[in-house]
Amino acid sequence: MTSAQQVRVTEAAALAAAHWLGKGDKMAADKAAVDAMRCVLDTIAFNGTVVIGEGAKDSAPMLFCGECIGDGSPPSVDIAVDPLDGTAACATGRSGAIAVIALAESGALYDPGPAWYMNKIAVGPAARNVVDITAPVAQNLHAIARALGKPIGELTVVLLDRPRHADLIRDIRTAGARIRMITDGDVAAAISSAMGGSGVDVMLGVGGCAEGVIAAAALRCLNGGFQGMLWPRNDEDAAAIAASGRRVDKVLSITDLCGGNELFFAATGVSDGLLPGVRFIPGGAVTSSLVMRLASGTMREVKATHRWL
Repeated sequence: MTSAQQVRVTEAAALAAAHWLGKGDKMAADKAAVDAMRCVLDTIAFNGTVVIGEGAKDSAPMLFCGECIGDGSPPSVDIAVDPLDGTAACATGRSGAIAVIALAESGALYDPGPAWYMNKIAVGPAARNVVDITAPVAQNLHAIARALGKPIGELTVVLLDRPRHADLIRDIRTAGARIRMITDGDVAAAISSAMGGSGVDVMLGVGGCAEGVIAAAALRCLNGGFQGMLWPRNDEDAAAIAASGRRVDKVLSITDLCGGNELFFAATGVSDGLLPGVRFIPGGAVTSSLVMRLASGTMREVKATHRWL
């Protein structure tokens, strides 16, 4: 799949979801994005397997984990998709919703199995070698601040606004760092930690496993750092993860989550945030996208005008 084909996929999902911006129906927004993404993927000649996709949480009829996409012709690739990362943000008209896809060599993407949630830390290139997800929060924040050459009081941490993060928020405040809370969309938040000028230095906390794998793919392309650990919500989750042969005490490195040398990533903004959101104009729309390839180290910003036929 070429860069142009990838961005067509995310553009289609973003355009479809954007029609539901602020209308209060996140299921309809998600379905529109899924349908549009799948429609474009069906036009591309390749042999893809969805490793990270829609699943039980979304009651998805397509783009589900394990689904085969394409006509079976080479190359064989793993696919990670989130047609609408930030469904609630889109439904309520808030910032931060994006459509994303990542492709890697067959077998290169981590399959979280029955695990739904992951504890994560994401940083940019300067701090990628100084973080340790098992270390105390303050230790990581001081190490990141030193790597970035700024006082900890100017460090900005982004995390999901969830009750489970009460202790994490306390620890960040005690360390003296600044906090930016988001309602959802932690793929965009993780990418922001590696994008110069975003105002974000690090993303911390527990979010979806699927989003963690996709974020790791993007951060590899950006030469950033990412670590994760599976996070069971309860004893039932812990038992299912153990039965699958996975371990909740294992630190998953960025290459554990997304290996290989051929890696592609694309994202298109739905609402303003990491990328400008969809702008509707008379007879069409304007989209803003980011397309990256690991092997070449290229990162393209694509602004496209779409005319309705």
